[in-house]
Amino acid sequence: MALQRGLNVTELLDQRSRGGKAALNRLNLKILRGILLQDNRRFVEVWLKTSKSPIMYENGNIYFHNYLDCYSCIDHKPRQLYSLAKRSKQEKFEDALLCQSPLEETLPCPSDHKPSLLTLTANNWLYRLSAETGKELQKVYLSPKYKFRYLCWDVSQETFYAKSVQSKETPSQRQTGSSSSTALQLAIFNVFPLQVLGVLEINRKGFGNGVTDAVLSQGVLAVSHSNMSVKLYSFEHIVQTYLKEKLTLGKECSLGNSTVGDFPFGIPLNIHCTDSPPVLFEVSCYRNGVQIGGYPWHYIFTLPQTRHRGTYHICSLQNKTMATNGVRNMNNSSLECDRIFFHPDDSGRIIHIGPTTINVLKILSEMNSSLPSKIVEDFLLETQRISPPAQFTVTLSGRTVKSRVQRLDDDSNQETFRTIEYEDELDLLAVVVTNKEEEEGKACVRLHDNQSGFWQRTIDLVESWDETYGHQLFFDKDTIVHIEERKNKFCCHVYKLRTVRKRDVEETSDVQ
Repeated sequence: MALQRGLNVTELLDQRSRGGKAALNRLNLKILRGILLQDNRRFVEVWLKTSKSPIMYENGNIYFHNYLDCYSCIDHKPRQLYSLAKRSKQEKFEDALLCQSPLEETLPCPSDHKPSLLTLTANNWLYRLSAETGKELQKVYLSPKYKFRYLCWDVSQETFYAKSVQSKETPSQRQTGSSSSTALQLAIFNVFPLQVLGVLEINRKGFGNGVTDAVLSQGVLAVSHSNMSVKLYSFEHIVQTYLKEKLTLGKECSLGNSTVGDFPFGIPLNIHCTDSPPVLFEVSCYRNGVQIGGYPWHYIFTLPQTRHRGTYHICSLQNKTMATNGVRNMNNSSLECDRIFFHPDDSGRIIHIGPTTINVLKILSEMNSSLPSKIVEDFLLETQRISPPAQFTVTLSGRTVKSRVQRLDDDSNQETFRTIEYEDELDLLAVVVTNKEEEEGKACVRLHDNQSGFWQRTIDLVESWDETYGHQLFFDKDTIVHIEERKNKFCCHVYKLRTVRKRDVEETSDVQ
């Protein structure tokens, strides 16, 4: 059956995959990848919108005006899903998370089967809104005592938490020398259905002095300290040991004799560490930055001294042994340090990106072996640089001397890697490369095969790229979203996959 003229292939494949088996969905995405890489396809800028406030993108939705206005990128051109009324300073949204409901579970409420947006307000309300209409589905009051400001995932699409601001010493506490024993609080929730697990207090008695931050990730609580150490704890063990009472939203509890999640009571503190829980792992590192991943488990960190900035160490998590070739340093002469992180494709690989080089690394290790693991190169991407012409000066004596030209590795006049994104469903790496042409910075997106690193195609961005401002780029199947910050505004550019016809008619952007 022939496709109808103008029908979006991505939409057709998405419709075919709904309710089907995983194998069929993978086949559809393989077809989409093949279509995307064809010579008669190109990405065209179809939409541009500016804003005075930051712009956010997540999973096909673009959010403006602090999450009040939402646009969907699923269609051939972004369309507005909803616009919420302007909120007061006390009710403004501080943070948000987009939730996608699981298809394999039967949930008690019909609204739980549709995507929703979790928002946290300045006055400590947690709202669950419909991601399609913005309609309020549920609201929970968190606390009259603690100021919550951040929403973060613990386990993506399963468990999240609201984090409070850090407690500060009052003038009277500074005068008496009696600082607060509490650093911050975490309110932890399950998503489907929305249900509270508890509120955990990060205090001095349980976690020591000098706590500067705490995060939850994959069931592990990581607590950072002012002495540049990071300690990891089992959140499951903490709940089993220190949980005072199980809580249910909308039900009464004995901790305050009020309804959980209602105003003005909120959610009581029901996880209180009366002593120090066992530390799973501890490391001292620069700016409390440690990453854990790979197979078998490894961690990446930089030694705490400033002189080690830009040098990364890769060690086994089991015995803290340094991996062979585990010290990584690109020795760049650049304004910004190179970056290193575990590959988001769960392959256990590591991506190390600098201004001129992207190195994808593998961890080689034998099970039950006393030998250290080994870091080897999987593949390497490099920019194409032109050597600067030699410069000469003439001394007073008449001698001609060759001048030394020292250029930064991230010189805007040379081809430079800026960022890298992974498109998991198409198994492609999108690498942003900049180069200055006629005094104007230009950028392109190079697509590489994630397994081999082989170049697949290049997509030129229409807009200029000023590296002095912030940029975010998202590659989502047939859509590229570029969000840039300018002098006093933010701009959102949307590119869509189109067929290049013989006429090669230029499509004009819809500027708002």
